[in-house]
Amino acid sequence: MKSLLVMLLFSFGLVTTAQAEEALSVTPQETLDMVQQQGDQVLFIDVRDPVEIMFIGFTDAVDLNIPFQMVDRTRFNEDKAVFAMDINENFVAEVDAALAEKGLDRDSLIITMCRSGSARGKPSADYLLERGFTNVKYVDHGFQGDSLKEGPQKGMRLKNGWQNSGMPWTTKANPEKIYRP
Repeated sequence: MKSLLVMLLFSFGLVTTAQAEEALSVTPQETLDMVQQQGDQVLFIDVRDPVEIMFIGFTDAVDLNIPFQMVDRTRFNEDKAVFAMDINENFVAEVDAALAEKGLDRDSLIITMCRSGSARGKPSADYLLERGFTNVKYVDHGFQGDSLKEGPQKGMRLKNGWQNSGMPWTTKANPEKIYRP
């Protein structure tokens, strides 16, 4: 049904090709392979808040950390027991600058990665597609992966994702790549 709606909107000119498309996922291994084989033609960005990276870990395979959403420590959601997160108003400009630094443009491959892949990885990739970038993907299950549903480690993020797929990572963030506004 969604496909039919998108096709109708596209045929009437109400959405562009980039708007009609959703970002596709790539596995951690596919991402690492692309970075190693064609790194100068790919922009790989970690879209997590830098404080999150400090506590969870980092991979130097990324070009940069450019947060898609930033934690607002002045607004706390009592019901969910979490701080609010707002879209980084400079996100698109910072991605454009990172592309330019590598001699790339908005048609170049961009891969985003967040903690789980779904909360900011895919949304950040879709956000870029909606703003004129044409080749954006996200890392499936993100950096930390999914939570276990059963067993003594239930709730811990020990399934899939970058960390649990044997990809290179460290507990220390690279100071040259971490976001500092």
